[in-house]
Amino acid sequence: MTFTDSYRSLSAAQKGRARGAPAYSVFINRPVGRVIAAGAYTVGLVPNQVSLISAAFTFTGIVLLATVPPSIVLGIVVWLLLAIGYAWDSADGQVARLRGGGSLAGEWLDHVLDSTKLVALPLAVTIGWYRFFPLPSDLWLLVPLGFAVISTVTFFGMILNDLLKGKRGVPQAAESGGFSLVRSLLGLPTDYGVLCFAFVLWGWPPAFMLVYSLLALAAALYLGAALAIWFRKMSALG
Repeated sequence: MTFTDSYRSLSAAQKGRARGAPAYSVFINRPVGRVIAAGAYTVGLVPNQVSLISAAFTFTGIVLLATVPPSIVLGIVVWLLLAIGYAWDSADGQVARLRGGGSLAGEWLDHVLDSTKLVALPLAVTIGWYRFFPLPSDLWLLVPLGFAVISTVTFFGMILNDLLKGKRGVPQAAESGGFSLVRSLLGLPTDYGVLCFAFVLWGWPPAFMLVYSLLALAAALYLGAALAIWFRKMSALG
């Protein structure tokens, strides 16, 4: 199958959009991932290899945050590494669809890498702030540490929702065709792609600290609302 054939096949068989899927993930990351997936499939890469390539980009960016002094160039490099890693992360499942379906081992690997990324990134920010940023108080370190907790609970909650709903035969939001553009746009502050882009400010510590703190606050508010909704839905399922 040629690149063009692979791309057309993916375009015709895109999975549904979850109701609250953030706009960057839906309108930018997934289409870019589609191009990557078509190319990866054409050269013979399997989904697990795509996942590992994604991890290589992502964790290179994360390590740089904790080890290299902040600069404008570093911020742009980290943004690109994280964004490219995110696009490759979108591609692994699409490669699996081109190959006729994924495997449990592949899904497991994808979730393990995602969960590691979501914890490692704010921890790297914490280290970078402590080592390099002119913090007015060490209490600022609680912001990325809190973001690590928020990200972990949010990710685990979403995974657990799908697992428990699947046991009751309830379709996922993407499968039920409940996408909402308004909710998608409102969810931009909690979008991982927006978080990646925020690192272009890494070379301006005060600006980055402000933007990162606002994103952490948005993530906390989202989690608080989501937990109430998720618990109510789980209660309805018994």
